[in-house]
Amino acid sequence: MTAEAEDRDAVRAALDALTRRFFAAVSFESGQRPAYPVLHELFVEGGRLIRNSGDQPEIATVEQFVEPRQRSVDSGELSAFEEAETAEITEIFGNVAHRFSTYTKSGVLGGDPFTGRGMISTQFIRTPHGWKISSMAWDDERPGLTIPDRYR
Repeated sequence: MTAEAEDRDAVRAALDALTRRFFAAVSFESGQRPAYPVLHELFVEGGRLIRNSGDQPEIATVEQFVEPRQRSVDSGELSAFEEAETAEITEIFGNVAHRFSTYTKSGVLGGDPFTGRGMISTQFIRTPHGWKISSMAWDDERPGLTIPDRYR
């Protein structure tokens, strides 16, 4: 195996681990609490999380992303949430990488169970402290917008 192939495998493993840690940090079972503080370790300073499944994009820093979700958990409104990657396409070039992930989500909000699916575009950069997420943008599947077969 060449040094380039070994580095590519190591990068791939680092990106896989970052992605797994993200989904684990936002997921929690009833009676548990999410590990939102972990998100600060995964993102570069100033990293962005962008929910773009409404009329306007909701662009947030890690703190702005966590704050309303933590309030919802603390109040008991959001009592369970699980989000998991079901498929991905990752591309790496030098010190940058991109991952297009298909995800499922489920939870209990206001006592009502919900489910959904969507796509997340994640950008990664190599830093002196290892690979970090620089931004994530996602959209949810809905009537008129379904996940193409090639991403399943």
